[in-house]
Parts: sequence; C-alpha cells; structure tokens
Amino acid sequence: MSTKDPAYVAEQTGQVLAAIITDQPLEPLVAEAKADVVTAAMGACVVFDGIVRDHDSGQRVKSLTYTSHPTAQAEIERVAAEVSAAHPRTRLYTAHRVGALSIGDSAFVVIAAAAHRGDAFAACSEMADRVKAEVPIWKEQTLLDGTATWVGLE
Repeated sequence: MSTKDPAYVAEQTGQVLAAIITDQPLEPLVAEAKADVVTAAMGACVVFDGIVRDHDSGQRVKSLTYTSHPTAQAEIERVAAEVSAAHPRTRLYTAHRVGALSIGDSAFVVIAAAAHRGDAFAACSEMADRVKAEVPIWKEQTLLDGTATWVGLE
C-alpha cells in the first residue's frame, strides 16, 4: 500500500470474497461478484474471463465438459488464500465452472481489485495461472469430427 493511502484501505484488502467450483453459468455471477469485490477505496479492478473457444491444438472444438476431482473446491480455496496472502493489498474472487459448456461460455473467472492497478494485475495473473496449474479440473473436448480429447490429465 502506498504511504498516501488511508488506513481503511488496508482494512478492506487481503480478502478472498469467494473461491468456488460450480455447475451454474458464471455470466450471471460476475456482475454481483464485481460489485462485491470493488469498494469505493479500490482504484483498479482486473477481470480475467476464460471463455470456451472453438479450437485447441490446431483442431476445431464443438463443445467441452469440465470435470473436477472431489478435492477441487478445497484446492481452489487454498490457492485463493495463498494468492491473497502473497498480494495482501487486493480483494479477490474466483470461480470455475464444471459440467457441459458451449463455445462462448465463460468457464473460469478471476476478479482482483486494489487501490492501485499494479497490485490488481499481479494478483489476477497469479490467481489465473495457479488455479489452472494446481486445481484438479480436467476438460473433455468434443471435436468437430466427433472424436474426444482430454486436457489436463497428466
């Protein structure tokens, strides 16, 4: 926090507002989540919206299904807490969808707010990278030719 920021700014940051795995569409959740994350003390809000695209690895994708391990909820909460601790001047929200999704659907959202943009960008980027790397969620892609591929199984 800048030494010019009032003390109440620090009282509002260092918080995870939510870290969830859901089978519900994310689009209706985002406006409410953003309103919860952003306060009058926040001067920056960075939103990452991971959208289902129509191609992967040079192949055309028709649709996909996300599947999560039973520990995924606990893992996304752990990652969010660790990112918040590493970026204490931010307010964070993250949600990842599971189930069947169509091209254009929102699959993964991170919202980070802070008094200053650098903090918000850094926290949002780290949260997005770590959730993708550490939370056990896999996607089965149905390709246009009818075959299926799995992504995230190592």
